Amino acid sequence: MRRIDHFMAGGATAPETGRTHQVWNPSTGEIQAEVPLGDAALLDRAVEIAARVQPEWAKTNPQRRARVMFRFKQLLEENMQSLAELLASEHGKVVDDAKGDIQRGLEVIEFACGIPQAQKGEYTVGAGTGIDVYSMRQPLGIGAGITPFNFPAMIPMWMFGMAIACGNAFILKPSERDPSVPVRLAELFVEAGAPEGLLQVVHGDKVMVDAILDHPGIAAVSFVGSSDIAQYVYSRGVAAGKRVQAMGGAKNHGIVMPDADLDQVVNDLCGAAFGSAGERCMALPVVVPVGEDTADRLRAKLIPAIEALRVGVSNDPEAHYGPVVTPEHKARIEQWIATAVDEGSELVIDGRGFSLQGHEKGFFLGPTLLDRVTTDMASYREEIFGPVLQMVRAKDFEEAVALPSKHQYGNGVAIFTRNGHAAREFAARVEVGMVGVNVPIPVPVSYHSFGGWKRSAFGDTNQYGMEGMRFWTKVKTVTQRWPDGGGDGSNAFLIPTL
Repeated sequence: MRRIDHFMAGGATAPETGRTHQVWNPSTGEIQAEVPLGDAALLDRAVEIAARVQPEWAKTNPQRRARVMFRFKQLLEENMQSLAELLASEHGKVVDDAKGDIQRGLEVIEFACGIPQAQKGEYTVGAGTGIDVYSMRQPLGIGAGITPFNFPAMIPMWMFGMAIACGNAFILKPSERDPSVPVRLAELFVEAGAPEGLLQVVHGDKVMVDAILDHPGIAAVSFVGSSDIAQYVYSRGVAAGKRVQAMGGAKNHGIVMPDADLDQVVNDLCGAAFGSAGERCMALPVVVPVGEDTADRLRAKLIPAIEALRVGVSNDPEAHYGPVVTPEHKARIEQWIATAVDEGSELVIDGRGFSLQGHEKGFFLGPTLLDRVTTDMASYREEIFGPVLQMVRAKDFEEAVALPSKHQYGNGVAIFTRNGHAAREFAARVEVGMVGVNVPIPVPVSYHSFGGWKRSAFGDTNQYGMEGMRFWTKVKTVTQRWPDGGGDGSNAFLIPTL
């Protein structure tokens, strides 16, 4: 059986702890590899290696660091197809979706190529008589990232791209469900010219997570995952004196106003709700038509569009989406559908029981549509993370604004309308971190930043962009005055008065 080893000091490392995790092929339902689960001792070794290479990397001038990022970007583009196929084989998303996963990470690498400009400090001439003040942004030292299964390329690159460009070393703990692409990224990073040990990949479960959160040699931790674990990571990491950003779950809403282009809305919903089998924190699993007439018209258009979706294996170029990641996750989604029905939702389209001919053991689910969902239902309050679209009918605009604003999650939201005033009012008032106007998945471009509100994010700094640069650096401010020289130097150590 194929083994996916840790990647440390520029190469594969396979210390034995006696614990492993199975990696599935979701399309066939077969185990295709195993990954060793590391422990605190393994992490100690990784930190020691990182501590040896990071000081020299931090002293490397920013344009030389940028050249490594440029070369890494080039290698990503050259290896896009093989990376996407590898990603799809472990995650289950179709190859086109896998390419999108890689591309959105690559865009953050592109931003990181501009680190000489982004990391510049500030300078004030003449802050006092003969006194200048300037600031510099210096790296923290060693950073770590704990990333989820649903974006095994994009989210690691969101983290290590900015961290390393800023002068830090980085230790990545990817999901043990689909770990091959993160390892391959680390290999390509060495090929791009990065020092061996600057980017390392350690596999593990909660044992490794706790070791990262507790390790005194790690200065900052970035996390993406479920909200309960995000809160745990944030609390434990901060208690250990670390800088922490922890992104949690989501229940994104799509508000459909009566004047919306419903054909476009249906097209957007089919991609945003069911693409990647709904396993996206920026998926759109809740649609909120405003008014009964809007809801009825939307439902009539949604049913045939959803029924036309093609579910297939990850390498099927005609498939709209593939299987979910594991049999346990499939069972969890099916249980949420049953719960929604028990709670009183109307089951319009049932995706349970879907079977793909020739791949009957694969982890496939058909698309599910639930109507007349209400806010007191657990299936509405919690994240399902599967190919399930719930319809919550709002009587008016005020209720439509209130629904996502009052939800425990505040990651993303979208409004579909032709009315500029309604869109502007909604964007200003809704209590959610990322807003789309006629954009179903409002993930900001790489030179802005990504981050939700409420239980969707813990910590006060977002991912990537200038927010990412600020997270992975610390500010040092220098106030200086130079004596004019030629004297006896008696005033050299006087503290200037501003």
